[in-house]
Amino acid sequence: MDEKKLVDLHLHSTCSDGQYAPDEVVRLVAEKGLVAMALADHDNVDGIEVARQTGERLGIEVLPAVELSTQWYDFVDMHLLGYLIDHRDPYLIRELTDFQQFRAGRNRQIIERVNEKLADEGRAPIDPDYVHQLAGGTLGRPHIAQALREVGYVTHNEEAFERYLVPCNVAKRFFPVDEAIKLIHGAGGVAVLAHPPYVTRNRTKLEGLVAELVTLGLDGIEVYNNGSSMEDSDWLIKLARKHQLIITGGSDFHGDPGSNIEIGSGFRGMQIPYACVEEIRQAQQKRHGAKQ
Repeated sequence: MDEKKLVDLHLHSTCSDGQYAPDEVVRLVAEKGLVAMALADHDNVDGIEVARQTGERLGIEVLPAVELSTQWYDFVDMHLLGYLIDHRDPYLIRELTDFQQFRAGRNRQIIERVNEKLADEGRAPIDPDYVHQLAGGTLGRPHIAQALREVGYVTHNEEAFERYLVPCNVAKRFFPVDEAIKLIHGAGGVAVLAHPPYVTRNRTKLEGLVAELVTLGLDGIEVYNNGSSMEDSDWLIKLARKHQLIITGGSDFHGDPGSNIEIGSGFRGMQIPYACVEEIRQAQQKRHGAKQ
């Protein structure tokens, strides 16, 4: 295995809450000199086909993926990555469509609440149709923040969330994590816990959670992530191997203005080896056989 072959297995596009279209994300990956990537949009697989076609032209291996928003008892908004899914699977598409329809209604309510707050401040409302144009795909709160930035009501996303989006929030919907794992496996994929430090920084709790998720079918842990130092990643690797889980990694790149997260390295300068892609493929073969 060539240690110089590097990858990024956690990237977002305009199909969820990223700033770049799927084909643009692939081009950015090629410019970074990476050999493989995974487009893992939030609860959305719409960009995978374009990404794969662009990858074929540019010589970039594109893994079809998705990032599901899940919940398990006290662990709320825990993210689960699904790799090597069949993005045309009818059941997967139906479940994601239902989720997106709920999200669309939620975001309409958030925009209404934001506009009520703006009216109280004597400011003109933001245009819901324009926010949808900014999204170009699945609308999320970052697109509302972008609209607030563009009209000059805030200077950056953090201010938008602090002043408007958090106070005007509407509760999200989450997949129960056991159902999310079954959904990924049913679509032929491999289920990986995303950025564990953002789930909990309490290692004892994380160990207990991972042990429980393994009984539900968890396949791996994203050990290379923006929340982990090198020491944290080493500890996560040991945790993964203890439970015979695969290890993956990614930058969680969205392309937000002012963000210092870079494709392939995040903001901690991580390097993700191609061995992670090989482990994902081996896990898929082990779980589903050679039927790809």
